[in-house]
Amino acid sequence: MSLAAKQPEYYTMDDINNLPEGKRAELIDGELYMMAAPGMMHQRILMELAFRIRDYIGKNNGDCEVFPAPFAVFLNADDRIYVEPDISVICDKEKLTGEGCKGAPDWIIEVVSPTSRPMDYNKKLFKYRTAGVREYWIVDYERDLITVYDFEHDEMTDFTLKEKVKAGIYEDLEIDFSQMNL
Repeated sequence: MSLAAKQPEYYTMDDINNLPEGKRAELIDGELYMMAAPGMMHQRILMELAFRIRDYIGKNNGDCEVFPAPFAVFLNADDRIYVEPDISVICDKEKLTGEGCKGAPDWIIEVVSPTSRPMDYNKKLFKYRTAGVREYWIVDYERDLITVYDFEHDEMTDFTLKEKVKAGIYEDLEIDFSQMNL
């Protein structure tokens, strides 16, 4: 009879760094959350959003940068919370290092996959808010729902994938989901 290896009670960044090639996970308060490969619709939405945000920043000579996943975010600038948001917009260049972002991005977008729904709507929502993320979007294409959390003004608004959604961290950026090739 073989005994299974005992799993650690508390995972660290060493466990993230020692994952087998091609495996991805997030680390939240010592718990390791394995990430499944995203599907086609997930990637289509992610790319459309990243390009539109990047184009807006470029056309307006903005100081922020947009990073699509996989991109390392050490949410509290420590090694207790390591996430890879689908899209991270970072305006404070001092948070950027060769490893990724040390601290809270200004704007995070998560595109929901069936396996990520509980994380995106619950655990990450709480962590992003308490870490100082200014704005958080959850794009749930299966539910035809975009939930926008404006943490600076303590507001939450729902939209459909047929509407224009205004980004709160910019005065004049609207993303028209009905114009996306989904």
